[in-house]
Amino acid sequence: MKTMNVIIVRIYITESSNLLTVITNYLKTEAKVRGISVFRAINGYGETGNHSASLIDLSLDLPLCIEFFDSKDKIEPALNYLSKIIKHEHIVYWEAKAND
Repeated sequence: MKTMNVIIVRIYITESSNLLTVITNYLKTEAKVRGISVFRAINGYGETGNHSASLIDLSLDLPLCIEFFDSKDKIEPALNYLSKIIKHEHIVYWEAKAND
């Protein structure tokens, strides 16, 4: 199988941060990464406290996880930009292989 080297990036924010649209628009229109997936958590905790959803209380401040991958030459400039608007330690990334 033919493979290519990629970098996978995962960003952690909350719904109340109002960063989702800023981040996804940047990744789509300026960074032009291959694609983006956004996951909404039903429970999480961190420096901003506990965040959870239940049938009774549908919180609008749940944790969000934005994930994307691409080649190193596309990811590095994106990480430079994103690190200016996202809190320290809320971006993680690692090298991986994707089928080509």
